[in-house]
Amino acid sequence: MSKRAPGFVIAATGLRAEARIAARSAHVRAVAGGGNRARLERLIERSVAEGGQAILSFGIAAGLAPGMSAGTCLAGSTVIHDGAAYAADPVWTASIKAAIGGTDPITIAGVDRPLTSPAAKRALNAETGAVAADMESHIVGRLATQHGLPFAVLRVVADPAEREIPSAALAGMREDGAIDVRAVLAALLKQPGQLPALLRLAADTRRAMASLLRCHNLLGVGLGFGDFA
Repeated sequence: MSKRAPGFVIAATGLRAEARIAARSAHVRAVAGGGNRARLERLIERSVAEGGQAILSFGIAAGLAPGMSAGTCLAGSTVIHDGAAYAADPVWTASIKAAIGGTDPITIAGVDRPLTSPAAKRALNAETGAVAADMESHIVGRLATQHGLPFAVLRVVADPAEREIPSAALAGMREDGAIDVRAVLAALLKQPGQLPALLRLAADTRRAMASLLRCHNLLGVGLGFGDFA
């Protein structure tokens, strides 16, 4: 039987860049799913088996509600996906909200693929009432519930509700969560008209990542989880 590592918080992300930020905190193990549900599930399950005591969905998100600008920090109170709802740990969520300020805890929608158009974002907002969406939080909510572990959600808006995601941006996503710049450039060469939208998205994403780092620094050890904070 393998020796269990000391307890830690699992930070579940989509991108390696998000995971690198989360991993700066003591008592945190960050995993990046790269938008692949099965991969993220395996990484979380392995981390739980090795001593993970809580799970945080951490990273950037799509804005669904109008007027929510890039860089807006959000604490999620509930995650909804495919008819299921998962309630985040209220104490941990309150701790995150107290640290980062901003809006009251909100509802996050889990999605299995990126929302690329403003119309798709508006439709999901109208259907669910969620104000942001990402591809990891529903996986976190489900696995945390199955294992009887607390979970929380910290997300930062990267693409506002009115922002369209050009296909070139999605072409660069690798399974390990890294960005393949060559693939992005190759897609852009095929459709150079995407350049303005890609530049706007890049600027929004830089703003969101800077806010994510700021939130990380405010949360400190264990990303605000009470056993380590």
